[in-house]
Amino acid sequence: MICVIVESPYHSPDPQMLHDNIQYARQAMQDCLRHGEAPFLSHLLYTQVPEYGFVAEDQHICVGRELAIQAGLAWGARADKTVVYIDRGISQGMEYGIKRAQQEGRAIEYRGFDTMVD
Repeated sequence: MICVIVESPYHSPDPQMLHDNIQYARQAMQDCLRHGEAPFLSHLLYTQVPEYGFVAEDQHICVGRELAIQAGLAWGARADKTVVYIDRGISQGMEYGIKRAQQEGRAIEYRGFDTMVD
């Protein structure tokens, strides 16, 4: 298996859109596994339980967004490829991940789906 960083949209102030983005990220993870890849989705992992020290706005109870981003980037530097899922557009965070992959000389593949999984 090759190790891949997955880029997909995540953050949204709209709860329904956030839910849809999370479902889309899960679908992307399954797709990578079907491609025989070992996916890593820091934006999905590090945001799951902010009250236990991952990502939240309150720096007194959490390590914070910046440390979570740095952790994802550290893992990404060791990945073989970046896979970008484009059906829901390319967010600012995804653009950053794509630029980082380019800077590190990592292969980038763009993918999409015909239908969404709920």
